[in-house]
Amino acid sequence: VGYVATPRGLRSLTTVFAEHLSEEFKRRCYKNWYKSKRKAYTKYAKKYSEDGGKDIEHELERIAKFCNVVRVIAHTQVKKLNLRLKKAHIMEIQVNGGADAKAKVDFAKSLFEKEISVDSVFSSEENIDVIGVTKGRGYEGVTTRWGVTRLPRKTHRGLRK
Repeated sequence: VGYVATPRGLRSLTTVFAEHLSEEFKRRCYKNWYKSKRKAYTKYAKKYSEDGGKDIEHELERIAKFCNVVRVIAHTQVKKLNLRLKKAHIMEIQVNGGADAKAKVDFAKSLFEKEISVDSVFSSEENIDVIGVTKGRGYEGVTTRWGVTRLPRKTHRGLRK
């Protein structure tokens, strides 16, 4: 993903995905996998075969030319954990270093469809910045927000204490 710096913050310019995406990643795109037609990113994968992948190369050149921040979309391999979970956890990892954005894009492209170990991204006892978004629950009362107990109907103390 390439981001352009604007006065109001970062704006994503374009995203380039790998040709072959794993089933775990595609499962995250669907609410109900077994009822779906499993067509996610099939039309996008055809861009690699049409015109020798010129469209993909054009998008990578746009990222290298205009973007300040380059991030890689990565996902976990939950099948290896032998849990009930089959959907991958998806995250963006920022690429730092390199002389310019072109070097970052080349490095990110070299990582397409490859397994990345945690040791190659993070070192032990390293401080990291995390950007997170809460699950929005809208405008809620005290019972949902703070877990205040709901009292029975017949109490003299009101509804919540």
